[in-house]
Amino acid sequence: MSHAPGADALHTACAARGLDPALIPDVVRYLQLLERWNRVHNLTAVKGAGAMLDRHVLDSLSVLPWLQGRRVLDVGSGAGLPGLVLALADRCREYLLLDAAAKRVRFLRAAIAELDLGHVHAAHGRVQDLHPDPGFATVVSRAFAAPPEFVRLAGHCVAPGGQMLAMLGQAAAAEASLPAGWSYRRVEPVRVPGSSASRHIAVIERESA
Repeated sequence: MSHAPGADALHTACAARGLDPALIPDVVRYLQLLERWNRVHNLTAVKGAGAMLDRHVLDSLSVLPWLQGRRVLDVGSGAGLPGLVLALADRCREYLLLDAAAKRVRFLRAAIAELDLGHVHAAHGRVQDLHPDPGFATVVSRAFAAPPEFVRLAGHCVAPGGQMLAMLGQAAAAEASLPAGWSYRRVEPVRVPGSSASRHIAVIERESA
């Protein structure tokens, strides 16, 4: 038996959490697709579309105000978190969703096609093997690695003047020293609707010469 509520219930839940009404139909389709794939491929430990809305979608959308530039790389995208969710709300940027697990990339490509996201692409591989030219204005990670490791592995993908966004729980996670040449520009708390969990965004950039 499915753990997912029906489309009507998901619409109601999305509206109750303050999502833009224009965004709700796509979010519902994404959640239903993810819940269906998750039964077979175990893409996320969170079970049921309703729980995925609270734990994944709303959390992913919290980083939207922090994006900059035209091109965004989501490192370790998994089930499209946060990159695919951000792309549902943001049709003005190009997104690359990168993951090292083939089954996750298959899901991402299916979701991109199902949701008609022409500004989004999914790639299978490790970020340390990716050499984009040009680089990305924003490189984001939700659950890929602690900030120092995130910078070490993905910093080369950042365009000049670009930034890295590390989505964190406790602000203390941003107290770890970064590799030489990088610094925290700011670490800000974010509010996720319906959640009391501690969430923060660490904005990381290259130090000025």
